[in-house]
Amino acid sequence: MNKPAKVTAHTPAMSEHEYKEAKFFQTFGSVPSPGFDDPAEQSRVWGQPWGCTSDIGQLRTVLMHRPGEELGVVEDKPMPEIGGFGDPEKGWYWMGKTLPDLAAMQAAHDTLAATLRAEGVDVVLVDKAAPGAMKQIFTRDSVISVRGGAIVTRLARQVRRGEELAVTRALAAAGCPILGTVHGEGVFEGGGFALIDDKTAVCGVTVACNEEGVRQVESILNGLGIDLIKLPMPGYRIHIDGSFMMVDRETAIVNINELPYFFLDYLKKRGMRLIELPPEDNAFSLNCLAVKPGRVIMHDTRTPRLAELLDKAGIEVVAIDYEAVELGGGGIHCSTSPLARDAL
Repeated sequence: MNKPAKVTAHTPAMSEHEYKEAKFFQTFGSVPSPGFDDPAEQSRVWGQPWGCTSDIGQLRTVLMHRPGEELGVVEDKPMPEIGGFGDPEKGWYWMGKTLPDLAAMQAAHDTLAATLRAEGVDVVLVDKAAPGAMKQIFTRDSVISVRGGAIVTRLARQVRRGEELAVTRALAAAGCPILGTVHGEGVFEGGGFALIDDKTAVCGVTVACNEEGVRQVESILNGLGIDLIKLPMPGYRIHIDGSFMMVDRETAIVNINELPYFFLDYLKKRGMRLIELPPEDNAFSLNCLAVKPGRVIMHDTRTPRLAELLDKAGIEVVAIDYEAVELGGGGIHCSTSPLARDAL
């Protein structure tokens, strides 16, 4: 006769299955270090190190979009009172005095892409623009890169809304991690943002970068140990890349007429060398791109005065003609969104 099971006052603390599971996860547990942005970790998980810790480190990967059929939205609808062409109801506008020349724009863009490749940069292309997104070429505005990956922004103007999706798809296809996306009623455009060094960034507070958008970007930056300097910009000035541009270690080109005094004073007190944009110079000269410390790609319309100042500062300039694109309201800097740079 079988003896009955012994009855005790206690029940098992866990089943055999629960014990095995606990031991497995004790053995193969969470591994938070090294951190997400560790170069070796990024290479293992994401294929390569992504992001930028400065605006001047050796450029490795850049996002661009070759202009195409999306420019078909532009019609011969002059706006004589302000110049250029546009349709306020549909939301598109073209700032040039003549209608866009797509072939010339593509040729200029191809030259810029070829120049970047010659500098050893991997050019990632947004394959297809969002429907009617005739400013998709200006990829700078829809994504900014910081240590470890990218932040997808939210474009302010009606004609630009939707560029974010095309850019998100391009980032996913390239394998670039997305650290955040500006959402809600926040708007933020990358032309309004710059990295001064690995711990300091600056942005404009403008019609294109509202307080909510700035708040969301700042929360991501603070999590990375980056302080954000906020510049209230005058009137309807949308971006800061027409007034401040890092070109070398502690060296920047500035338009002193568009930057608040407290920021100019801050730059001087930290010992930064400021190259002032001459008043007669083309504003798009400042809208350039550093491919490494002290070497920039710049529109060839710079004045002899600026050329002399850059040469004196030891800045090498690779000059190209980009006027066909600039007629649309954006330059070389606007047309390039760095996704990866070497740390300094």
